Amino acid sequence: MRLHIEKIDTFAGHRDAIYALEAAPEPGQFFSSGSDGLVIRWDLARPDLGELVARIPASVYALKMDDQTGLLWVGQNFNGIHRIDPQSKIERDSIQLTASPIFDICLFENLALVAQGDGTVTVLDRELFQVRKHLKASNASARSIDVNPLSQEFAVGYSDNTIKIFDLNTLSLKFIIAAHTQSVFTVRYSPDGRWLHSGGRDAHLKTWAVADPYQLHQDVVAHLFAINHLTYSPNHQKIITASMDKTLKIWDAASLRLLKVLDWARFAGHRTSINRALWLPVEAGLISASDDRLLSIWKVTEQP
Repeated sequence: MRLHIEKIDTFAGHRDAIYALEAAPEPGQFFSSGSDGLVIRWDLARPDLGELVARIPASVYALKMDDQTGLLWVGQNFNGIHRIDPQSKIERDSIQLTASPIFDICLFENLALVAQGDGTVTVLDRELFQVRKHLKASNASARSIDVNPLSQEFAVGYSDNTIKIFDLNTLSLKFIIAAHTQSVFTVRYSPDGRWLHSGGRDAHLKTWAVADPYQLHQDVVAHLFAINHLTYSPNHQKIITASMDKTLKIWDAASLRLLKVLDWARFAGHRTSINRALWLPVEAGLISASDDRLLSIWKVTEQP
């Protein structure tokens, strides 16, 4: 299998670095936000018409769409969570959580898990929008969260170089993985629940066997500088990593074999750190967000 890459477009509209991307309920649409606090809805079919949904008075690192309520959860740096109705552009409610950054939001069943810069993971009741518990397992930043429904666990990547595994039902700490030599910026379970992938400041892409439990399965020196984010393709066969080294890399999900490098020299990619990637289930649906204030739109096709 060979991958053919085509850069389709560049979306401009943000005034500063872009850190957060989230799919909208409508096909081909997504949200972005970042240091300028602007939350913008984009439509891949209408690239010149970014729509301002909300203006947050601080940096935004985390966005999460709640498919149960149709509300967009927005993490405000040094404050809390805003829930915005993207259709009416009205803030429904907000909750103050922390005086530190909010790096990630994960929604699962009736739980909302919020990763904070002070090392706390705040657990909220998703429906009532109330705090249920504060999980303080480190003094270093909690950077990324993902849930494994199969094992009934969730993983949190921390800036103390560890990944900590919590029980989804009791919220108790189960395992501590000495995962990387520097901060862990991104964690993601495989869709089948068998593997946990991680990346961070040490530029390594690692895979952990969930059932082993959490023994190292693969370790790849993936980038020159930090891996800021990783995510799966819609068909679950590929992983994409976004890096501070200004590249996106596409990997075979099973073997971690490198399939393609998307950079400035070969594909007119980004000239600065790539902070986030989002892969929508449409033909030209790979989106990357960067410190350069731009969103790049990519078409990835498979060729025999």
